[in-house]
Parts: sequence; C-alpha cells; structure tokens
Amino acid sequence: MGAGVAGLYAALSMPDNVNVIILSKKNDTLSNSSLAQGGVAAVLSFEDDSFELHIEDTMIAGQRANDIVSVQTLVEQGPDQVRKIIELGVDFDKNEDGSLQKTLEGGHSRRRIVHHKDTTGAEIVEKLLIETKKRKNIQLYENSPVFKLNRIANGICANVLQNDGQKEIFADYCILATGGIGRVYRYTTNPSVATGDGIRLAYELGANIKNLSYIQFHPTAFNSSDNEQFLISEAVRGEGAYLLNCNKERFMDRYDKRLELAPRDVVSKSIIVESRRTGSNKFYLDITHRDRDYLLNRFPGIYEGCLKYGVDITKDLIPVFPCQHYLMGGIEVDLNGRTTINRIYAIGECSNTGVHGKNRLASNSLLEALVWGKRAADDIVNNMKNNLAKAEIKGDYSLDLDGAPVIKGIRSEIKKIMQRSYFVMPANEDVVRMGYKRVGEILNRLKNGKFKITPEYCETLSLATIAYIILGEVNENNA
Repeated sequence: MGAGVAGLYAALSMPDNVNVIILSKKNDTLSNSSLAQGGVAAVLSFEDDSFELHIEDTMIAGQRANDIVSVQTLVEQGPDQVRKIIELGVDFDKNEDGSLQKTLEGGHSRRRIVHHKDTTGAEIVEKLLIETKKRKNIQLYENSPVFKLNRIANGICANVLQNDGQKEIFADYCILATGGIGRVYRYTTNPSVATGDGIRLAYELGANIKNLSYIQFHPTAFNSSDNEQFLISEAVRGEGAYLLNCNKERFMDRYDKRLELAPRDVVSKSIIVESRRTGSNKFYLDITHRDRDYLLNRFPGIYEGCLKYGVDITKDLIPVFPCQHYLMGGIEVDLNGRTTINRIYAIGECSNTGVHGKNRLASNSLLEALVWGKRAADDIVNNMKNNLAKAEIKGDYSLDLDGAPVIKGIRSEIKKIMQRSYFVMPANEDVVRMGYKRVGEILNRLKNGKFKITPEYCETLSLATIAYIILGEVNENNA
C-alpha cells in the first residue's frame, strides 16, 4: 500500500518470481516522496565524513531519543541503496569533474546530501516508477484506497474501493507504505493523500502505534493562506540564507549557536518564541546575497514556486512560518519493518523505526525509505522460503458500502482542534484535554454511525483516529 519511494523500492527489491501488487490511493505520483526537495543524506565517501559523524548528527537532531541500532543500520546500509538507485537511473546533480554534488542542511556537520536540483523526491519516484512498469511481476493499481485489512489464515485480505465498487485482494504479506498524517492539520506541506490511512488500518488490527505525537514542524514553509504550504527547503539555509524577524533582523543567535543551521525543531520553536517576543508572525528568508544564476540553477522549483506568489528569491525576501511537515512516530516496527501483527510490515513515514527520535535530521527520510524498503522485501523473501503455507483465499470479506453521507465540516473541525491543541508546542493542559475529548466524540460517531463507505469517509475516519491517538499521547504526557 503506497507508491512513494518506500513502496516502490520495496517492490523493486523483490525477485521476479514474487508477484507484487502496489496499491496507490490516487495517482502514482501523488505522495510525500514526490514533494521531497532537499535530497538524500548518505556517507558516500570517507574523505572528510564518516558513519560515526552521520550517526552523531542524527542522534543530536533526535534529542537522543533515537534507537541507536536503527540509526547505525540506516547510516551504514544507506549508501549501498543510494548507489543502487543511481544504477536504476536516478540522476543526482554532479560537479564539473563528474563527482556527485553534495549540499549542507540544518543539523549536518558535513556536506553529505546528494540531490537533483530542488526536486529530488520527484526524480527518484519518476525513475523508480519507470523501472516498476518494466517488471512483469509487479502490477500497480491507481485510485485504489483501502478501507479495511482482514487477517486470514496465512495472509491478509484488503478491502479496496475502486470506481466500479469494491475489490478483495488476498496476499501472503502486506507492506504498509502509506506516508504521513499532515492533513490532520490545517497547514501542512503534505499533499491531500497524507491522511494516515495505513496507521489507522494497523491500529484497528491491534498493531502497536508508537510516539505518534513526535511530529516535525518545518520552520520555513512559504507563509500564505493556502492549506497545503509550499516548502522552502532546508538546503536554502544550507546554502547561506539568513532567517529574519519582522524587523528584518537575524535573531537565531538568541536561541542557538548553530544559528540558521540548527535542527528543524530548534528553529521552529525559536520562531514561535521570537514571534511572541516581537508580537508578529512575519518572518523571512533572505538568500538575495547569492548569485542570481546560481540560485536559478540550484533552486529552480523554489524559484518558480515563489514567483507564483509574486516573490523573486533573487531579489526579494521570502515570507516563511512553521507548519506541519513530517511524522517521526507511527506503526512500531523492528529492524526488518515487521509490525506486531504477523505478516504485516510498515516502512517509510507511516512506520516508527526509531531512527528519527523526537526530530528527524534533514534528508534522512528518503534514506530510511530505501533502507527499510530493501530490508522488508528481503525479510519477506526469506520468510517465504522457510514457510510454504500460502494465504487461504476463501470466505466472503465484502462490505456493505451503503449508508448516510459523511457529515460535512468534520474534517475542518479536526484540523482546527489540532492547530489549537498542538502546533510546534502543546497548548495548555485544558485546551489539550478538551480537544482530546471532542476528537474522541467525533471518532465514536464515525465508527458507530452507518455511513456510506467512500474514499472521503475512509480519510475522515483516518484523520479522526490519528488526532485521537496524538492528543491522547499529549494528554497523557501532560498528566
């Protein structure tokens, strides 16, 4: 489930005698992966870098709440997977001598991030999709949201909604690669599909969900009234952009000695504290001191994106403010992506591998998708060799899809509750408790009412479930 980098790479890591179905909720290029700008962090040479430095940078960013074995696995196995996708056609930017160009981002002590302009995710997804469509053992179905997973003897049955009704898909194993939860917030960098469906499906089956309140708020989203915020990549600060307050003054020296290159959670919290100090939500990035031609070549996507709002990054300040960006928590998994439910795996943003701790280091997410996509595929293949029992394709698992339309306004209410209760930092205990109580009432109504099972209902149910788990954790931490 999911056609982002994690799902595609897991499918491509299967041998050609294993039949794979990829289910994409909407079209196969609509994912968080496709929007990833910065790049992939990996130690590809040891001239001035090391595994130890990358591990330490990751641990510092995650406030040492990371699982050290998972971090070691990520850092040490990541480079081989980066080389593999280069073999599959991914075109990372190169220097004049043909070597890979590497950039710097917040929290990194070395330049180790390889990239394709400022559209790295789209480049990787495009090339993985091309390879996927060549493989005879892989079928990809678009516009196929899953409403429910059923445990069956030696396997899984998925209830898939399609234009002509419903379809039951039986499989020996299921990999959840469904991405993030950004649409639980009013303002997010995530696309419309990021509603936490895989987490909800795993939760309903009884899988452990871990640290769902570990949410990353990116400090520099373009400050507009749009619900889906345009991200101004960490790499812009990595290439020298200054962060300014409403008075057009640099201010990060008040909060952290790393200034603009402090980890994301530090910069986001600093902006919120500074906004309270100045009484203004107006903040800016200034990269105008860099050469115009360099900026147009290095950040063409960001240049064009800002220009749509009338901002020319080569001569104008870029208005920015934090917004929801990434989920560090998720479905609890082990080093091979196994959940606590037999034969169900989770990889990518919907999973909690322990790699990121409380705050993800920039450009570690695509690396995690590659490493755990490969590890999950390998583990499934090993299990298939040792366990010949196949899924029993029998029984009627069809659903009654009829019912009342989902109540209008519920999604908007959930988003308002989340923005008010937990944005960058939790609100006071009373606000969190009231939000948690109200979301619980909404979830109970959605689960127990007789609603028509549609993609909209599926997403609304997922968002209510996600909000309930997050605020439950925050409420418990407050207690």
